Amino acid sequence: MPRRRTTRSLIGTATVLVCAAAGLSGCGSGTAANELTWYINPDGGGSDPTKGGQAQLAAECTKAAAGKYSIKIQLLPNSASDQRQQLLRRLAAADPGMDIMSMDPVFVAEFAEPGYLDPVPADRQAALMEDAVKPIVDSAKWKDRFVAAPMWANTQLLWYRKSVAKAAGLDMSKPVTWDQLIAAAQSQKKAIGVQARLYEGYTVWINALIEGAGGSIIESGADNADAMKLGLESPAGKAAAGVIRKVSDTGVGGPAMGSTNETTSLDTFMAESTSGFMLNWPYVWASIGGTSKELLADVGYARYPQTVAGQDSRPPFGGIELGVNAASTKKANAWAAIECITSAEHQKLYMLKTGNPAARKSVYSDPEVLKVFPMAQLIRDSLDGGAPRPLTQYYGDVSTALQKEFSPPSSVDPNSTPAQATQLIKAVLKGEALL
Repeated sequence: MPRRRTTRSLIGTATVLVCAAAGLSGCGSGTAANELTWYINPDGGGSDPTKGGQAQLAAECTKAAAGKYSIKIQLLPNSASDQRQQLLRRLAAADPGMDIMSMDPVFVAEFAEPGYLDPVPADRQAALMEDAVKPIVDSAKWKDRFVAAPMWANTQLLWYRKSVAKAAGLDMSKPVTWDQLIAAAQSQKKAIGVQARLYEGYTVWINALIEGAGGSIIESGADNADAMKLGLESPAGKAAAGVIRKVSDTGVGGPAMGSTNETTSLDTFMAESTSGFMLNWPYVWASIGGTSKELLADVGYARYPQTVAGQDSRPPFGGIELGVNAASTKKANAWAAIECITSAEHQKLYMLKTGNPAARKSVYSDPEVLKVFPMAQLIRDSLDGGAPRPLTQYYGDVSTALQKEFSPPSSVDPNSTPAQATQLIKAVLKGEALL
């Protein structure tokens, strides 16, 4: 099958590519018997064990292990696509120099299908999944087996300038639709910060719009390329395309909508009075507060906009799952370390220090968390109602094809784009087209 061919094509060159990469460890070089290597995504803390990121959790769990194991960290690239590539190359090469890895939830199925992930030990499953929001637990499973552990969960909120919403007559105490949001932005000549660059963030937006209209990118057969049924040409898929085109046509997506990502959306929202609304992750709260107290006082937050009026929105869902490399020679210690890393205490610390939301529900009622995140309950509600992207081992191909056909946003046509994306995805899965 195409994804298997993609994976096998990496295997032939993986060892050479990994061992040739500057600064990378492993490749049979060996490490201390009790030293674990954890590949982490950039989270603001970097490799500094005092800044509250995954590096600090590694240091704290090393101390708590009292010599049973120690954890060193290796930093992955910034983009999700580059993270996937580096992890997949190491996994395909059966590199024992990587024990634990931080994964976007959509990587789990792709990494698990060829057997690259060590299944979660039965005696640790209850502790690792306890009290976690349902979408992050669902994303940790592939073919009825837990192959990863929730670390943190993520969702997008609608951030807005209170002054702009008030001037537009938009009642933010009630659910708002994309149509209402667009009309409000137009009336005040303000922009809406979205993510529409040709990258994973665009798939996140497309997926949330489709799910919010009651549909799904993949309706059935997610683990079978031949039987997979796509839902892009459904009324929900066409409604999603209609929202994207309307944001583009009205100009509220900004003059460079096709090059926007989370960072550009936040920068514009913070620095320019031309921006009144933004769809983004909770980390932006700390960024705004650390830059301008005046702006912070004017910033409000609400649930993600509805695609269809009267139908609950399905906010974007993301986060990080922790997995153990099947080729690791230290699996037992790796799972023990993961249980420490993902404890409620450490998820609370991680949320307070980095702004990345916890996977465990209990964290959201903690007084310290509520003080720093007054929207904590909204975040939890959004997580509970969130829309994970499709869980499939073919996700990389599905997402890339979707981005390609929906780019640039100004070219999106509800009557043709969903069908074109469907055709490209099917052709890629059959090996009849390349991305």
